[in-house]
Amino acid sequence: MYLLDTNHCSYIINGNTNVISTLRSRSVYDFGISIITYAELLYMTEKSEFKAQNLSAVQAFLMDTDLYLIDEGTAIIYSQLKTAIFNLFAPKNKNKRRNTTIMDLGFDDHDLWITATAMQHNLIVVSSDSDFIQIQQAQSFPLESWI
Repeated sequence: MYLLDTNHCSYIINGNTNVISTLRSRSVYDFGISIITYAELLYMTEKSEFKAQNLSAVQAFLMDTDLYLIDEGTAIIYSQLKTAIFNLFAPKNKNKRRNTTIMDLGFDDHDLWITATAMQHNLIVVSSDSDFIQIQQAQSFPLESWI
């Protein structure tokens, strides 16, 4: 099973032949997205010039896509993952560490939630976002890019 990140969803929606070819080689029921990815796709449509057209394309894409929600199990994994990242990348000095955010370390909370969702459900993250490669330094999980 695969959990598609926002960039790969966009590639599919916009007709990227490499990504679509790889997707077609998988069963149509073998992939899903996180509720976080869904929110990012909706945000992209909201700010676009062709809002109605893009929303329609996102909704059509979602018809055959499993949607993974965040629950208590996801939150537990997220907190462990975020702690592992801080332990690996944050300054060791306690005074500096207190004022350090996850973004200061070069990570996006959205990517951590997506990773936690994938880990919870034993899914392979599919993304071309290099942030996931950095996250793997703190916690191992399967990752692919179809680009």
